[in-house]
Amino acid sequence: MKESVEERAVMLGEYIAESHATVRSTAAKFGISKSTVHKDVSQRLKKLNAALYKDVRKILDQNKSERHIRGGLATKKKYLLKSKDVFGKH
Repeated sequence: MKESVEERAVMLGEYIAESHATVRSTAAKFGISKSTVHKDVSQRLKKLNAALYKDVRKILDQNKSERHIRGGLATKKKYLLKSKDVFGKH
């Protein structure tokens, strides 16, 4: 990413607003760290585009409130796959 920090913050904010993406998935998509995404959309974007910041903030708050559910589902999937491997090899 060779654009300016301000352009990156707006681009990340627009991506999160359009796709309802998490900070982690946004970081992976753009090849940058989660810390950079978080700083861009929670601090820099607030100064650059207040309306977009409000939209992104709602999505991030919703993602935060749902993360324990996603974590539980990921753990469930992990152990289901593990049990299929164990039982499938007999």
